[in-house]
Amino acid sequence: MSNVEICLKETMTSIEGALGTALVDYTSGMALGTLGGGKDLDLTIAAAGNTDVIRAKTRTMEHLGLKGEIEDILITLGSQYHILRPLKGRGGNGLFLYLVLDRKKSNLAMARHQLRSIEGQLDV
Repeated sequence: MSNVEICLKETMTSIEGALGTALVDYTSGMALGTLGGGKDLDLTIAAAGNTDVIRAKTRTMEHLGLKGEIEDILITLGSQYHILRPLKGRGGNGLFLYLVLDRKKSNLAMARHQLRSIEGQLDV
């Protein structure tokens, strides 16, 4: 089992309320691995669409001359949280972790903390 698969499984099992997760290459929009989702949550389509979100925010930061890196991007829906977390460190350039949470079953602060920890274990 690859390190990516292990980290995606850990995300789904250790983060309460996780509905789906993916590792995404935002240079191509392709999901390198997915887990969870379902007929109402196609993670491949969501990964491609959220690539545009990461690209747009990165471009905006460049145009504004903002220094620093994106830690994560949170999208709040009526029943879900979507977290986009660009990877830092060795081998992470151009990749982000994508996590979808059930808003009623999850603790957003804990999910962000756990996702950061899982990111540290990911070796791509």
